[in-house]
Amino acid sequence: MSHLEVSNENGIATLTMNRPEARNALSMEMRKELTDVLHDVERDNSVRCVLLKGAGDHFMAGGDVKGMGDSIKKSPEEIKKEFMLRIHDLHPIMFAMRRMPKPIVASCRGAAAGAGVSIALACDLVIAAEDAFFTLAYCKIGTSPDGSSSFHLPRAVGIKKAMEIALLGDRFDAQAAKDMGMINFVVPDAELDEETDKLTTRLANGPTHVYGNTKALFYRSLESEFESQLQAEAEYFSDCASREDFKEGVTAFIEKRSPVFTGG
Repeated sequence: MSHLEVSNENGIATLTMNRPEARNALSMEMRKELTDVLHDVERDNSVRCVLLKGAGDHFMAGGDVKGMGDSIKKSPEEIKKEFMLRIHDLHPIMFAMRRMPKPIVASCRGAAAGAGVSIALACDLVIAAEDAFFTLAYCKIGTSPDGSSSFHLPRAVGIKKAMEIALLGDRFDAQAAKDMGMINFVVPDAELDEETDKLTTRLANGPTHVYGNTKALFYRSLESEFESQLQAEAEYFSDCASREDFKEGVTAFIEKRSPVFTGG
């Protein structure tokens, strides 16, 4: 059985982490499949929005800790080497998500723990059911964070709150995550699928190339100097202005109607 189910319908590529018996813990197989699929989706012009969710009752309960049992029996040097490779195996996923020229939405119910939090933070938008809960939890197994959470979390919540979340490893609910700026939307449990569909459909019908440029601008702003960021704004805006969706947007505004974007 594949650890990642993939579908593409109406411009929405849905990637479902598929290990419900293990709360969708991030296996080595899932890492490989997720990396490959993200690369495929990036190049697929029929995809205008990406949805990431978990099968069953949970988003993702972290890494495959049970699978680490044999690894910790090795020598310290062997352990360091193995886990260095394991962590680097995650990096292509993070790079692919950051580079993805279309919006990525995480839809969370149940547990988002450890790597589950890391992956949710790496998405562009996060919608969660009221019953969802979050915990960074790395400290509970005696290690520091990975999966780019040390980059994204302080930028989302501030350094002091990030320290609290990481050092204490406490569990908090979806509303608390929204209040801290970790996620965007909280909806009743029974409405998560419907509200997720509304959000992804809205994005899939939007100006896809514009979304890609906006993502690139915002993410580069985290490390750019002011002057270089303004230059990038000029370059990305003029690029968008040369495309059909800009013509449609301006024409629709003048004609006082809703624009019909094609993503180009």
